[in-house]
Amino acid sequence: MAIRLAAVIDANVLVQAPVRDTLLRLAEGPELYRPLWSAEIMSEVRRTLSGQFGITQNRISHLESKLREHFPEAWIEGFEPLISSMTNDLKDRHVLAAAAHSKAPMLVTYNLKHFPLSSTKPWQVSAVGPSQLLKRLYDSDPQAVVGVLREQASDIKRTFADQLRILHKAVPAFVKVVCRDTQTEL
Repeated sequence: MAIRLAAVIDANVLVQAPVRDTLLRLAEGPELYRPLWSAEIMSEVRRTLSGQFGITQNRISHLESKLREHFPEAWIEGFEPLISSMTNDLKDRHVLAAAAHSKAPMLVTYNLKHFPLSSTKPWQVSAVGPSQLLKRLYDSDPQAVVGVLREQASDIKRTFADQLRILHKAVPAFVKVVCRDTQTEL
């Protein structure tokens, strides 16, 4: 099997349910990339889902158990000694340390300003937004990505266009490319 692109997914991406669902489907079904996260990232996810979105602890525990079940290889451990070596935003040093330790070339976040090039380059990590990762995956296999998006829409009883409208809120650049290529109007 070919080595898949590995990407550490920051908590601020994982808390966005439509984007999380899309990213995980692309990792699981066609295996277009390998998602990674740590217990510390997941702790941030739990706090945010509970505190900002009002999600119950039972639902959060269910989500985490499903992530452990379907992505047991995604959990990064042993990166903690690197945290103090990181020079990016203090609150997100654990994320860059996890990426550096796992040798993931990509870190996916909405907080790009927390990961300046001067802090990521020495570790050979690129910080990108979720739209950029999704566009890269789309470029690698447009048919698979569109297939996953259509299946996702069907699974949650939406039309393809409705699913793209939902995703457009969080990953507009990616959705624009898909709409252009599939001739779908939002």
